[in-house]
Amino acid sequence: MSALVLDAGALIAVDRGERPTVARIAAARRRGADLRTSPMVVAQVWRGQADLARFLKGVEVPDTTHAQRRAAGLLFGVTGTADAVDGGLILLARDGDRILTSETDDMTALADAAGVRATIVAC
Repeated sequence: MSALVLDAGALIAVDRGERPTVARIAAARRRGADLRTSPMVVAQVWRGQADLARFLKGVEVPDTTHAQRRAAGLLFGVTGTADAVDGGLILLARDGDRILTSETDDMTALADAAGVRATIVAC
């Protein structure tokens, strides 16, 4: 089963109640897609929001290993993208996943560099 991988922009959009993003996530859930993000993405957006806390209960937030964090740093360096956290997020994506992001150009570059065949979707 494929997943919808959420970057910080997607979580911020959810927290703000932005309808297009909320609708995309609802449609993914109806299709049975898992929701996934990284611990560092949560750290980027977390300010103690109750609504976001409830939303995150339905989102897989897998721990990362030291090797994965180093690999994320290497991707950041190779692509010249501006946010190292995105490098970690792309390593959670699997072929066939969709990545919901506010930074489509960066995520596309990271996915290409990592060899991940995911669909990049703007939120």
